[in-house]
Amino acid sequence: MKPWKTLQRRPVLNHSRFLSVEDHTILLPDGRQLEHWAWVITPDFINAVIITIEGLFVCFRQSKYGVQGGLTLAPVGGYIEPGADPLTAAQRECREETGYEAPDWQHLGSYAVDGNRGVATAHLFLAQNARYVQPPEADDLEDQELLLLTREQMQQALLAGEFKCASWTAALALALLVTDE
Repeated sequence: MKPWKTLQRRPVLNHSRFLSVEDHTILLPDGRQLEHWAWVITPDFINAVIITIEGLFVCFRQSKYGVQGGLTLAPVGGYIEPGADPLTAAQRECREETGYEAPDWQHLGSYAVDGNRGVATAHLFLAQNARYVQPPEADDLEDQELLLLTREQMQQALLAGEFKCASWTAALALALLVTDE
């Protein structure tokens, strides 16, 4: 199989550093051209599943504008600043959002958010043996409540669909797969 090839890019919207849209002309492997292929650009981001030294999972209950019904559970997450390393961003977000630091970090993978329209790359991490070191200093827009859940509670919440964003669900499922019971 051959990949698609971008023949032309035309900016359509440059809203902010958080959102741009381009109009692409694409050449398919069979020689056909696709005109007006929308390509969405948002910053790459991290999601980190944090497990404390006591074996509890750190997460949030929060409202999110883009989630139907608004209320969801969520792991640590945040945009990666241009030029920053994903692991460094994950460690910073963990400390800022939760007040925890962890010595043991594992990369769970980097994944395209939308395989056909771009959007961003999600960098997923697992942090283990986390300890509370300082009060959170989050600058998030949404109200959030910090929760400490057992492994069983985390599994139940995941299976019940309480994590309402695909990257969050993927991060948690991967973390549960690679950790001991």
